Amino acid sequence: MKKRVKRIRGTRTCGGGSSKKRRGKGSKGGSGNAGAYGHHFVRSLKMGIRKGKNKSQLPLQSRTAKRFDTVMNVGDLDNMVEEQMKTGKAKADDTGTGTGTGIYIDATQLGIDKILGKGNVTRKLTLKANKISTLAREKIKSAGGAVEIEATSGA
Repeated sequence: MKKRVKRIRGTRTCGGGSSKKRRGKGSKGGSGNAGAYGHHFVRSLKMGIRKGKNKSQLPLQSRTAKRFDTVMNVGDLDNMVEEQMKTGKAKADDTGTGTGTGIYIDATQLGIDKILGKGNVTRKLTLKANKISTLAREKIKSAGGAVEIEATSGA
């Protein structure tokens, strides 16, 4: 059996009914990018068309340049202390703040921008970071540690 497309190719209207039905841009749903946020929304998503709308109505990521912080949870940081001690990125904190046998970690040296509060802190940590959540700060202080916030320049 022949496919329908092959059967209708030689005819005058190619299966579209009257030749008057397929005239103009209205038959395809408008000219240009018409309906990009309406009846052709899926097509506009696939093609990436963002024209014809106010920027305030676009998603946030297309309006602003996002900067993502490298984050780590306190529990993960507490688990990897011994590994960091071997590599020399964490040190025993015997001097300075007088916290006794704590461990000093510089999060910026590890490439971490922000410390989050998920997990448990079992060691006495002295932590230096750019940003830290309030829950993480509370957990470190309840374990007997201290937190230093590094002043960042710029935005």
